[in-house]
Amino acid sequence: MQHLLFELRSMPVWLIEEYLLELGGKPSENNWIVGNGWKASIEKMSDFQIGSLRVGQVRLDWWGDENAIKNILPVLEQKLMRAGG
Repeated sequence: MQHLLFELRSMPVWLIEEYLLELGGKPSENNWIVGNGWKASIEKMSDFQIGSLRVGQVRLDWWGDENAIKNILPVLEQKLMRAGG
């Protein structure tokens, strides 16, 4: 399995969870979301700050086999690209 790390700003945890569920993931023990050939964990990080600007951050650890990388990862990456975020 290949491991990929995403540090996402200005995206709430609930929305990332929703995206993973839309991709066929199911909630599992210890806050994992597990799909066919992949698994992910989501962790809220401390806010990113520049001067007085503060933006929430989330860490998404995603592991996937060759099939998941080929089929699911491009869809996930497209979902994670958001205008203004």
